[in-house]
Order: sequence, then structure tokens, then C-alpha cells
Amino acid sequence: MAGSKGKVVLAYSGGLDTSVAVVWLSERGYDVITMTADVGQEVIDLQAAKSKALHSGAVKAYIFDLKKTFVDNFVWPSLKANGMYQGTYPLTSALSRPLIAKTLVDIANKDGAVAVAHGCTGKGQDQVRIEVCATALNPKIEVLAPVRDWHFTREAEMEYALKHGIPVKATASSPYSTDENLWGRSIECGMLEDPWNEPPEDAYELTVNPLTAPNDPEYVEITFDKGIPAALNGTAMNGPALIAELNKIAGRHGVGRVDMVEDRLVGFKSREVYECPAPITLINAHRALETLTLDKKVLATKKELEVKFAELAYEGYWYSPLRHSIEAFINETQQYVNGIVKLRLFKGQAVVRGMKAGKSIYRHDLATYSEGDAFDHSAAVGFIKIWGLPIKTWTSTYPSQEKAEIPIEA
Repeated sequence: MAGSKGKVVLAYSGGLDTSVAVVWLSERGYDVITMTADVGQEVIDLQAAKSKALHSGAVKAYIFDLKKTFVDNFVWPSLKANGMYQGTYPLTSALSRPLIAKTLVDIANKDGAVAVAHGCTGKGQDQVRIEVCATALNPKIEVLAPVRDWHFTREAEMEYALKHGIPVKATASSPYSTDENLWGRSIECGMLEDPWNEPPEDAYELTVNPLTAPNDPEYVEITFDKGIPAALNGTAMNGPALIAELNKIAGRHGVGRVDMVEDRLVGFKSREVYECPAPITLINAHRALETLTLDKKVLATKKELEVKFAELAYEGYWYSPLRHSIEAFINETQQYVNGIVKLRLFKGQAVVRGMKAGKSIYRHDLATYSEGDAFDHSAAVGFIKIWGLPIKTWTSTYPSQEKAEIPIEA
């Protein structure tokens, strides 16, 4: 009997996996409540998603514009940490999952649902992120994964959708699996599963081919306030608007294409393709400004913690005590990251070409070799003696055994 198992809140995108999940859960006795979140997808019609969910059998359909929440509470903390998994991936999809999980749990608590659900497969990482985050927020909540438990291939899912009259975007001729938000777009499946294959141009939507990008560079200036972008080319903008505009500007110069073999959390390597025009540009700018405004040892320690921050976000440990502790350290450093960075966008590259800060620990009078040099050159003699004393003491006691590699002739 429908509804005999209680209510379940399903993260619903309207794509293939979640569309068939509504029917699958309904057939198994659940009252399905869907939750569709706008986190900055290029094209999303929230009302259409709501109608489609109800048409597919949902008893209730929630829709939310979460772009500002996403940027303020997830994207900006990651940017301040220069969040890049394995030094390459700006955590585009990974950052939205903690927000989706929290929204699911909030609705479940409000509507008295017995479970939350997602449309991830058993090989995906998002299943881990959503489930770990959901149970971190409500340890008693049950999490269902229809697609994972069903063991259907994408082709079988498409047949199931057609059988039940559910329109889906994925087709046999264009079998990419994509995920998109303000912070970028991921593309996988199809011919991309073979690392030898060059990604075809039809896989990309946010960026032009760098080879056919404009032949003239474009310069942009980004103003940072406590590590957060506050203005683009001198115009103050809120987070979602700034990211959206920078995605367009950098995207038309081919900036932000990422093609990598990624070590997945679930134990195997996967070829992943991403488009991240704004993230790549902003992270390059932010890192550069930090070199101008942060102490050497703070920078060194922060770089170590950035690796751990990215791993925790990638692995679904967003609500962990360690990530919160790392964020506290990072926020302390960011009060000094204020200034303007100028970048050149050209043929797929976002290169820093200038930066300035009202308060900088770069001192021209100490760095210059010209008139006005304030560096105490005489102090170098004593510094070198003290700095080299431990090695000198060691080699005086134990003569060096190093052999000259270059023959010395008289």
C-alpha cells in the first residue's frame, strides 16, 4: 500500500537517476517528498522541476534558491582555504553535497520523514558525502539509495524512464553524466571513461576551446575583503553575481578546463573532466594575494592544512570537528587578506599580472636594490655566521665525505 513505509525526502534534480528514483520509491511503499535546490545551475526551472516531480508520483515537492547560502557557507570557506583536491580539482560538486544533505535533514525533521534519499550509484562519491553529512546532522536518520540498490545500468534506467513516461535529458547518443553549480561543472561517463580519448567539444558548455579563444587577452581586477571577493573590475557584487559574471568572462577565454585521473574516495581511479572558469581564476588570485599579506610560516602551515581541508571536503567530512578546526585557523589568517589582484585571461590561462594591498608585508624599501634601500647589509655577515654555525661545527668534528663530481685540474 502506498505510503505504508512512511515519508522519504529525496534529493531531486530532475535528471535520469532521481527521476526514476521517485517511481521506484513509490512502488515500494514510500510517500516521496522531493527537494530541488538551485545552487547555480546554468539552466534550471524550479517550477518545472516541481511539476515533474509531482507528475512522477511525489506527494510533495520543495524547491529552494540556495545560491547565496551555497556561496557564503561553502564556496567562500573553500576559496579561503584554496580548496583543490589533489591540487587540481576545485571541489565543485563536493561543496554542494553538505548543503543538500542539510536541507534534506531539515525537511525530514520538519515533515516527520523516516528517511532521506539520493540518486547516487554504488560507485559514486556523492553517496558517501550525502550519507555521512546527513547522519552527522541527524545520527538516527535512515538514508536510502534507490539507484545503488537497484543495480541498473544507465541504459536500463533510460528504458525504465521511457516505460513510465518520464522525460529525461540523457540519451544513448549523448550519455554524459553532468553536475553543475555556480562553482563549476563536472562531466563523466561515455567516451570520457577511456583516458586516451580527448574530451569532445560537445562535452563542454561553460568554456570555449582555448585554441579558438580570442586572440587578444582580457584583464580583470578582483578586490578581496578578508579573503572574500567583494568586487570585480571595481564594481561591488554579491557572491553569486560575481561568480556568475566571472564564469562568463573567464569561460570565453577557455579558462578553467580540468582533465584529470582522480583518486576516488571509494577506492579506484576515475577519469574526470571539469569546467571551473571562476574557481580557477579566483583561487589563482587569492593565492597570489596571500603571498603579499601573510607571514612566511603562516603561509607554510596554511598550505599543509589546505591539503587536509580539501581532502575532508572531498570525502564528505564537511561537518567533522577537524574541518571546523582547520576553518577556524584559516579564518584567523584571512583578516589580513585584503587587496586587489589583476589577472590576464588568455587562451585557457588566468595569470596574475599585478597585485596591491593597503597593508602589505612586502616592503619596497627592504626589497629594492636601488636608492632608498633600507636593508642593513652589514647585519648579513653575523647572520650568515650564526646560520651556518651548526653545519660548520658538525664538519669540524666529522670531516665531510663528499666527493667532487667535477674533476679539478691544476
